[in-house]
Amino acid sequence: MGRPLRSLPPSPWICFFFCFCFFTCFQGCLVAAEVDPNNIRLTPIDRDLYHSSVDLMKEIQTVVHRHPDKLTIETMRSGNKGYLAEIPVVTYCHGRKNIDDLSKFRILLSFGQHGRELITTELALRILLLLSGEQFLPHMDQASLNNTLANLVIKVVPMENLNGRRLVEAGDLCERRNGRGVDLNRNWSVDWGKKEKDYDPYEENPGFAPFSEPETQVMRKLALTFDPHIWVNVHSGMEALFMPYDHKNTTPDGDIAQQMKLVLEELNNLHCHSRCMIGSGGGSVGYLAHGTATDFMFDKARVPMAFTFEIYGDGAASSKDCFKMFNPTDLGTFNRVLSDWSAAFFTIFKLGPEYLGDTELHSKGNLDKLVSIDEYLEGYLIERSSRYGKKREVLELGMQEMRTYFRLFLLSSILLLFMFCSRISKNKFTRPLVSAISI
Repeated sequence: MGRPLRSLPPSPWICFFFCFCFFTCFQGCLVAAEVDPNNIRLTPIDRDLYHSSVDLMKEIQTVVHRHPDKLTIETMRSGNKGYLAEIPVVTYCHGRKNIDDLSKFRILLSFGQHGRELITTELALRILLLLSGEQFLPHMDQASLNNTLANLVIKVVPMENLNGRRLVEAGDLCERRNGRGVDLNRNWSVDWGKKEKDYDPYEENPGFAPFSEPETQVMRKLALTFDPHIWVNVHSGMEALFMPYDHKNTTPDGDIAQQMKLVLEELNNLHCHSRCMIGSGGGSVGYLAHGTATDFMFDKARVPMAFTFEIYGDGAASSKDCFKMFNPTDLGTFNRVLSDWSAAFFTIFKLGPEYLGDTELHSKGNLDKLVSIDEYLEGYLIERSSRYGKKREVLELGMQEMRTYFRLFLLSSILLLFMFCSRISKNKFTRPLVSAISI
């Protein structure tokens, strides 16, 4: 038989070794938890501060119905391949008698183009409450403000990207694109489709063609029919006041560029407390953006003053914590952002007509806009498909073919004309001389 085993007391060195291993593993887990982005505690939507998309639109509709003498609302719809988009448009016009009066100064504002930027849609609601007279701006002469507003027609798009907003509310807090994965601020025709070296399809997918998305089709139609003097596209992610261009590191030439810069400098001093970045979007942010709404409004729609405002950003937030990065998360900051930026918009309402002047006001009109054949055909097909309810496949399947046939027709016509002229010229100079006398 073997010797029976005795229980021996553990060595202190063995105890020390196990304790050391346990402590090291514990520290490693803590470090991994701090480094691993998947373990970052994400900030949820604060329902006490922010409306849901449904509640926001209900409140806006209620405000409109309480003030029929100032506000109207319509819903513009579009769709293709089974994808539908609805965009509410609120129009402010004092008295509602002169909404179509081209002598009035016209302003078009768009909010919520990116779904994750909830603060922008809250600002839209605040501006509508101020326009209705239910709320007032401190330190502003109400009589002077009323005189300014009497000469304006303002169209407000409070939530351009409703389908993308629904994805955010369902839990995808970083989603900026529309309901089928296209960035609406990359789907416009100016310099469309160009991709930088750091191109991220999740962030910047431009779609399969300019205006492929129902949302941009609606906004394009709205801009060309309303013909605004000022366009402002409102975003969040930083604090900035941008003018064109987004797709290149330059600003426009001429007096209008100087006027836009003066307006932005005054807004920065009065309402942004000199914190805001000013300049072209492409030259200030550090990257170029192609196919943006503001570049289209300035270059194609010929809007005299086209701006992009970035109203809030938390630079200390993790890139994974999107709600905190793009939206205020405490009541004090939330109220400050809405107060400062709503005041900035009412300053725009006052300064716009003063800077542009009567000459620019009366010279505006759709007749002076030069539209390419491609844009004309595209707009025509969009209009017909909307009017008669036809499927939008005509845009994808027929547009390219129509463009091709038109270009071939032009090319063949030029070639035939060239051949005809060449033949006439050849016959004129090489025709043999015939004697007038019979031989």
